[in-house]
Amino acid sequence: MIFAIVLFTTLFYGAVHQAVIAATYLSIGLMLAFTSADWFREGAIRVNPEPIQFILFAAAIYGLIQVIPFGTLPVTGGVDQISRTISLDPFATQISALHFAILGVYFSLVLIAFDSASRLRKFAIFITVFGFAYAFFAILQSILSPTKIYGLLERAYAQPFGSFVSRNNFAAWMEMAIAVPMGMLFSGTIERDKRLVYGTAVVLMGVSLIVSGSRGGLVVLLLEIGFLFFLTYSFRSRGQAWLRVLMIVGLVFAIIAGTVFVGGETSLTRIGQEQGQPADTVTRQQMWGVTLKMIGDNMPFGVGLGAFGVAYTRYDVASGFERVEQAHNDFLQVVSDAGIVGGLLGIAFLAFLFRLGRRGLRVSNTYRRGIAAGSLAGILGALVHSIFDFGLHTPSVAILFLTLVGMLAAAGSSHDDDILVDDGEQPRRRKRKPAV
Repeated sequence: MIFAIVLFTTLFYGAVHQAVIAATYLSIGLMLAFTSADWFREGAIRVNPEPIQFILFAAAIYGLIQVIPFGTLPVTGGVDQISRTISLDPFATQISALHFAILGVYFSLVLIAFDSASRLRKFAIFITVFGFAYAFFAILQSILSPTKIYGLLERAYAQPFGSFVSRNNFAAWMEMAIAVPMGMLFSGTIERDKRLVYGTAVVLMGVSLIVSGSRGGLVVLLLEIGFLFFLTYSFRSRGQAWLRVLMIVGLVFAIIAGTVFVGGETSLTRIGQEQGQPADTVTRQQMWGVTLKMIGDNMPFGVGLGAFGVAYTRYDVASGFERVEQAHNDFLQVVSDAGIVGGLLGIAFLAFLFRLGRRGLRVSNTYRRGIAAGSLAGILGALVHSIFDFGLHTPSVAILFLTLVGMLAAAGSSHDDDILVDDGEQPRRRKRKPAV
């Protein structure tokens, strides 16, 4: 079900359409039903105690608090008896609270499902194979049908790429997917006869990331490479550091060469140049300035989850030609939407992430440590990209993000079927203990 949900939400436009969102919710509900059936069969409820999952449920609960009516608003335009709520858009806040709750259920089920090293290995293989195939499709579509998704859905104004309406959302998804095989390569957990296969997958995913033309995607890709080199430098003898440097140079050269080969040099040029914007286009600096003013005027409770677009209009000093729905900085928007509570929940989430990452990178098992490095790099990349964009608002990107967090949590825990890897030798499985 995890494989199916990740694949389905990615291929169907990032799950931004109402019908796809509904199908995704039903799939997560079906996943919960299957898990409940297992609990009934086993006669026990299995849960994962990781506290990071409760941040999502806390956000959902606070969203419901923001729509509780307390009094009424003054008569406006002849309309009276309008309930006064913290949220400036109660309906959008209710939808956002539901979204957080559903994602919380999915995340909790992922934490339960990743209960063995073999499942971690299967998902790492899945995301590598799927990322490779998806990158190949995205590159091919950018050549044959650059303004149409699947050659059918015309979205020229939004600069689509792959199955996403926005190339920045594609980059946010791909920069997480590419981190998993890169982490395994850099940590030396891939068998020698498979390193070329994984390296090819990384190169093709990197090419698609650059061809998409997302500046944030390129910055994050370089950041992930440097981050993984730093993380894995001490995994093995320092005398082999030059081999990693050589591998990094080879990967970067292959990605650039592949980009030029498929005709993507225009993307490199576009990324390296400042794009001119029409006079009526709202810049990120303007949006951030308005968001800061919104935060100051709506402390300590915020404007309401999902109510940013409605609240922004009161402070908008631009032409109004473009409707601003997001702050293009998720850290600012968390505080804008949920006030002090949102800030505290965000800090707690980052603190729990740091704890999981530290635990995963300290395990003695080489394979799980490589999974932890790749997952942490992908998570960090998504968070850095969120400083300039809002990719995590796209359901498929959020689902992959939470799945990587689940992998990071599982990589830091010991399992009965741990795969023992000794400096890249063939993996050996530890024999399972007999059931008691």
